[in-house]
Amino acid sequence: MKVNKPTIHVIGAGLAGSEACFYLLGRGFPVVLHERRPGYDDQAHETNLFGELVCSNSLKSKRIDNACGLLKEEMKELGSIMMEAASESEVPSGNALSVDRELFASKITAKLRSFPNLTIVNEEVDTLDFGDDLVIIATGPLTSGKLMDELYSLVGGEHLSFFDASAPIIKKESIDFSKAYFMSRYEQDDEAYINCPFSKEEYMNFVFELIHAEKALLHAFDTKYFEGCLPVEVIASRGIETLRHGPLKPFGLQREGYPKAYAVLQLRQDNALGDCYNMVGFQTNLTYPEQKRVFQLIPGLENASFVRYGLMHRNSYLCAPKVLNPDLSLKTKPNVFVAGQLSGVEGYVESAAMGIVAAIEAERRALGLAHVDVPSDTMLGSLLGYLRYASEANFAPMNANWALYSGANKNNHEECAKAALTAIMRYKEAIHE
Repeated sequence: MKVNKPTIHVIGAGLAGSEACFYLLGRGFPVVLHERRPGYDDQAHETNLFGELVCSNSLKSKRIDNACGLLKEEMKELGSIMMEAASESEVPSGNALSVDRELFASKITAKLRSFPNLTIVNEEVDTLDFGDDLVIIATGPLTSGKLMDELYSLVGGEHLSFFDASAPIIKKESIDFSKAYFMSRYEQDDEAYINCPFSKEEYMNFVFELIHAEKALLHAFDTKYFEGCLPVEVIASRGIETLRHGPLKPFGLQREGYPKAYAVLQLRQDNALGDCYNMVGFQTNLTYPEQKRVFQLIPGLENASFVRYGLMHRNSYLCAPKVLNPDLSLKTKPNVFVAGQLSGVEGYVESAAMGIVAAIEAERRALGLAHVDVPSDTMLGSLLGYLRYASEANFAPMNANWALYSGANKNNHEECAKAALTAIMRYKEAIHE
């Protein structure tokens, strides 16, 4: 007997929204896609195409032993429109998957518009009140003020973050513990932090290089800093001693057996596994190559391996472990699913992946089927695990990386990738049986 499938609304035609639409349309659902362009100029997009890449034409590595490369392969198994369009618009880029931006977005737009069960409404959505209909919100980092106000009323201001900066995250195994040591400030009865002490000469050299390092270009909407969240290079520019009285203050961190520290960088554990640490107070707008060059001048970090570089831009996201259910629906409004960067991930590929998951979950809800967890031994499942179990107090958007994958080490990435692809195929069978 044929089942009449209910209409599902998708808000936003970026990568996540496009993935959600593609999955649901292919499964026979009527979909209403709400996209405010072209009537609204967000000062970021240059076209009216769906799935436009704003900042870069790169979708990162194609290598399966790379975390993002594995995630893309998993998405391909689940039927990703992004991966389909990328294969048809790829440009030479070594081991990276880079695309012709306009061709890429044109392929996505044409494919979605070819479905007769898609309705496109070009309007700005300022409410999530769609009655009993299921809704996927995939509005990205530039979510409009009115819609953010609606989310604010649903989840509470303390659980809705305005992401203006993040500090780099470093693999613990790459830190030189002949120079660094564990210790907490002011005798707090634990040794929760890793500390990297500077001599005066090392500190002076570091500050000079930091101030003169190359900064990333910013859009007009990114240039207003909050005083409580300044880039570390801006703090340093206010005087040679300012970092010693801010994020690098040495007080209470002198370790017996080590030379007297003129300044100290602290690193705080960033994940449950304890193999990743973030640089406390080191929000930055340096380019990625400059972050690597300058931050490796810090004693103990000469060979630092960066899981994530620091970011400085306007971004809106939810505190996922606090406000989202395991199926990416809002705890306070379960008929609304959250996808893309708004869900708490970082990056084009990761955002698109959340669009697929949100669509799968919306389909299962619409058909009265139970939630099925994405296997934890996949990169997609590892990323979802971060959204579900990360610390609420220190939550920040995350991209795909091997530090999230339980049991991964620098020697077994290919082995883990093969297991992950087997697991994602089992998941695909489970959701479609």
